[in-house]
Amino acid sequence: MKEDFLKYQTQTTPHPMALEIKSAKGSYIYDVQDKQYLDFIAGVSANSLGHNHPKISKAIKDQVDQYTHVMVYGEFIQKPALKLCKLLASQLPASLSTVYLTNSGTEATEGAMKLAKRYTGRSEFVACNNAYHGNTQGAMSLCGTEKQNRPFRPLLPGVQFIPFNEEDALKKITKNTAAIVMETIQGGAGCIVPTNNYLAKVKKQCEAMGALLILDEIQSGIGRTGTLFGFQNYGITPDIVITGKGLGGGMPIGAFIASQQMMSHLKDNPKLGHITTFGGHPVIAAAALATLTEITSSKLMQDCLRKEKLFRSLLVHPKIKEIRGKGLMLALILEDAETASNTILSCMDKGLLLFWLLYEPKAVRITPPLTISDEEIKIGCDRILEVLNS
Repeated sequence: MKEDFLKYQTQTTPHPMALEIKSAKGSYIYDVQDKQYLDFIAGVSANSLGHNHPKISKAIKDQVDQYTHVMVYGEFIQKPALKLCKLLASQLPASLSTVYLTNSGTEATEGAMKLAKRYTGRSEFVACNNAYHGNTQGAMSLCGTEKQNRPFRPLLPGVQFIPFNEEDALKKITKNTAAIVMETIQGGAGCIVPTNNYLAKVKKQCEAMGALLILDEIQSGIGRTGTLFGFQNYGITPDIVITGKGLGGGMPIGAFIASQQMMSHLKDNPKLGHITTFGGHPVIAAAALATLTEITSSKLMQDCLRKEKLFRSLLVHPKIKEIRGKGLMLALILEDAETASNTILSCMDKGLLLFWLLYEPKAVRITPPLTISDEEIKIGCDRILEVLNS
């Protein structure tokens, strides 16, 4: 397969991992030689309940037997999408009551930007340095990494960037700002958490200027940080929430969530303010509903914080300079980029899957399924320490 993969399927890096996949179950992936890999990536935070979870598989199969795509988003009432939106709203503050389902987190970012412009009548945005919100041109306009953006300019105008966690920079949120868009926890920058009540200070400045606060929970959401959404750890409520990745339990989905009053601006003047053919697809929605039901009705969310402590207690080594993040959204910060890359590649040889982060070359991603067991955590950490010792 590798030869055909390199020939027929577009590559995104010069050196893809090119693991030839045969099957996956639970916390493990198997290649065509039946080698077993313990998965500490979870499809980059997407496989919330691991691989081939029986409840997700059953939901998909049952829905396929009922109907698949029948109509573009928002016209026909389809039970899986409706139940998913209702369950999401029930887990959120009252002001986040209406859900727009999309194909991906990136599309959710685009929809949230359009909603902010339509609702406020403003066109300027504030975003953070080293942010990642997706890879379409609108979402890229909010990503403060010129190395990535330069080859694709011009992008959207009117975006100002500020350092994450720097309070003095919040004065860039003005009466011309439609919204500040930020990750609750900066993922690609190295799993950087907000400090010193930062999110409350952002919210206060937004309220003073009549701007909206849009929080990107695509990576930090769906239970990964001990609460359903990361912002629920910090005592504030955004105006719009963006989600994706882990919501689908391995299937492609996104959503943006706001008040009904705000969302109503997308249905008139003009009509069809945001439209999507496959957003809310019944099979995908069924998988997401099964995922969200399992996470909200179990102890998986609370267990994330206990498992974080286990990771931190086991991963003690002179070459590990810091462990950033919260819950099961963690980054090992090693002494240099070479050590980080060697660790990732050597661990793969030993049957442990780790991955890089976009903008922090010294980081090693640890975002396993929420269902990972204590014993699997210990096995994986032993392999990391073994590699670091060598």
